[in-house]
Amino acid sequence: MSEARAADQVRRRPRDRRQTIEAAAAVAFAERGYHRVAMQDVADAVGITAAALYRHFDNKYELFREIAMDLVARLTDATAAVGEVSDRTPATARTEAAAVLDAVSGETVAMRSSGNIYRWESRYLRPEDRRALAAEFTALRRRLAEPAAMLRPDLDPPTLDLVALAALSVIASVTAHRTPMAVASLQALLREAAMRVLTEAPGPAPTAPAEGHGPVEAAPPGRRRDQLAQAGIAAFARRGYHEASIEEIAAAVGITPSGVYRHFSGKSEILRTACERAAAALDAAADDALGRPDPREALHSLEAAYVRFAVEDRDLMDVYTADVGALDAEDQRRLRRLQRAHVDDWVELLGRLRPDLDPRDLRFLVHAGFNVVADLSVALRRSPAPEAKRWIGAVLETVLGV
Repeated sequence: MSEARAADQVRRRPRDRRQTIEAAAAVAFAERGYHRVAMQDVADAVGITAAALYRHFDNKYELFREIAMDLVARLTDATAAVGEVSDRTPATARTEAAAVLDAVSGETVAMRSSGNIYRWESRYLRPEDRRALAAEFTALRRRLAEPAAMLRPDLDPPTLDLVALAALSVIASVTAHRTPMAVASLQALLREAAMRVLTEAPGPAPTAPAEGHGPVEAAPPGRRRDQLAQAGIAAFARRGYHEASIEEIAAAVGITPSGVYRHFSGKSEILRTACERAAAALDAAADDALGRPDPREALHSLEAAYVRFAVEDRDLMDVYTADVGALDAEDQRRLRRLQRAHVDDWVELLGRLRPDLDPRDLRFLVHAGFNVVADLSVALRRSPAPEAKRWIGAVLETVLGV
C-alpha cells in the first residue's frame, strides 16, 4: 500500500469512531439485551470489522460497562451545568429544580433509544461496577433533592431522596416505550409531572425495620410445578433470565435438575408461564376496574391492584417487564400485545378523569406511573408492605394528576 493511500485511509477514519461504536452498541443492548448482542453485531452496525472493534474494546463486557457509565455521566454533566443557588428561597428553589429536571429530561430524550439499559441490563454489571453506577445515581438524586428540600420542609432526608427518585423516574419512563411526541411538548409534560411529585408527594415515606430483610423463606408448600415456577421467577428477577440456571431453580425447591424437566421443558417454558401469570393478573384487575360505573373508583381500583402486584409480587413484575425479550418471537408478540392492551385500559380510565389531556399525553403519564411504581417498589422493598403500598399509591396518583 502506498504512503499516500495509507494517509488517505487515516484521514477517512472518523475521529469519533469510539463514540460511534458506543452509540450503536447502546441501542443494540437496549433493544435486544446484553446476552443477545455479539461484538460482531456491533461491528456490523457501525460498518467495521470485528478486528477493528477490538482495537477499541477488549471484550463485550468492557464495551457494556463503558456505555453504562457514559450514559449516567451525561446526566451528571447536564445537571452540573445548572447553577446552584447559594441562598435559596421557595421561588428560586422551584426555578432551580425545574432547571435540573429540564437538564435531565433533555439528555434522557436525546438517548431515549438506549437509556433503558439501566433498569434491567445493569444486572449484568459486576458488583463493583454496579456500586459505582449506584453512587452516580445517588449523587444525581441529591442534586434534585437539595432545592426540593426548600419546597418541602415537611419531608425528612430519606423521604426527599425517594421523592427525587420518583421525579427522575417520571423522566426515565420515556426510555421504556416509543410513543412519539415533539421534544418541546414531551419535556413540558415530563417537567409538569415531575414537579407535581416534588411538590405534592405525600410524606413521610415508610421506613425499613431495623432487622432488615429478615430470614430467607423456604419454598412455599404446594404443587411442585408451582414451586418451580416461583423459584424460576425469583432466579430470573435476581440474576436475569440468561444468567439463571436450571440447577439453581431445582436446588431452590430441593430436587435434582432432571426433576425440573418432568414439569417444564426448560427455562423458556418457566419464563413463558411467569409472563402469562402476570398478564392474567393484570388483565383480571383491568376487567374488575372497567366494570365499575364511577371512573374515579375504577381508576383507584386499577391503581391499587397494580401497586399491590408490584409490592407483593415484585419479582414477577420485574420478570414480566424485563425478560419478555428472552421469549421466542411469537410469544414476545403475543405478550407485547397484552402489555399494550393493559396500557390502553389505563389510558381509557385516566381519560375520563383528565379530559384536559389527549390520549397521547395520557399514555405518557401512564408509562410514567408504571415506572415510578416499579422504582419505588424496589426502593421500599424492606418496608412493611401495607405502608409501602399506601405511599406508592399516593405518589402514583400524583404522577397521574388525579
